[in-house]
Amino acid sequence: MKKLSVVAIALSTLVAGHAFAADASVGKTREQVRAELIQAQRNGDLIADGETGARYKDLAPHLYAQPVAVSKSRAEVKAELAEAIRTGDIVADGQTGAKANELFPAQYAQARADKAVTATAAVGKTRAEVKAELAEALRTGDYVADGQTGAKANELFPGKYAQPVLAEGKTRAEVRAELVESRRANGG
Repeated sequence: MKKLSVVAIALSTLVAGHAFAADASVGKTREQVRAELIQAQRNGDLIADGETGARYKDLAPHLYAQPVAVSKSRAEVKAELAEAIRTGDIVADGQTGAKANELFPAQYAQARADKAVTATAAVGKTRAEVKAELAEALRTGDYVADGQTGAKANELFPGKYAQPVLAEGKTRAEVRAELVESRRANGG
């Protein structure tokens, strides 16, 4: 093992030396190079297999620290936890994975109601608007009637619902008005 690490260090130093030699404007001291080598050893960035180019951290990732991606602040995480506790949206039974609001629904009824009001407000439709949309869908058959195929009622039962008008003609009043205008213009 000691012989392998000496070979790896020598190989990595050789590779690093060629990389640094390519850029003459970079003048690193001996101490900087040593620090970089030590850091590469700690991170597992040294080449472990010369044939494949695999690095130590690729061959044994459990031996090296993995980079941590931070996307939320501590305050944001604490706020989310407080909200989950308030609404019961946390695991209460580790064996089944059931949440607290599922095991004790009465305790979290108000939180559910608050969440429903917030969700409704976010959508932006009033109850009356939703009821009007539902009535229109029922009238025209524009709702899913077969859950397996996704077919709508007006597709399954076309005779039951009025078909959409493809081209609108003139109303009786419009035809009469045109006839009267035509007779008056032609003197008839």
